[in-house]
Amino acid sequence: MSEVKIEVYYKKEKVTTTLYVEQLSENKFRMTDNDFCNPKLTLGTEFETKINDQNKHEITKITKESEYITRRFGLTPNHKESDYRMLGDELTKRGGFWQVDLGSIATINIPKDFEFDVDQVIKELDLKLVEITE
Repeated sequence: MSEVKIEVYYKKEKVTTTLYVEQLSENKFRMTDNDFCNPKLTLGTEFETKINDQNKHEITKITKESEYITRRFGLTPNHKESDYRMLGDELTKRGGFWQVDLGSIATINIPKDFEFDVDQVIKELDLKLVEITE
């Protein structure tokens, strides 16, 4: 499967985002990271699209939900990037994924069988993160 760049129009927010995704068929794709604008498009999510009149993809249906638990946190300037990186590196080592958008929003993807309590790790590292919920 090849990674391609597509532009997806998100009707609810009236915004177009550029995504790098795996192309599974002509109009079916799999997320390789997390879309900042659409919280349903997270790592591993598969979806189908149609092309709209502006030649942008519009999602017609999600065909497979992500197998990861996805959480978003606001990062505070009270900590250095290296403090957050410890958490991200631990996730990555154990099969998870993390990304930072706009320099202050961390999205983490946790495998369902993850052996650590992420909340406990955040507490132990004394990271005062604020979880962003819909």
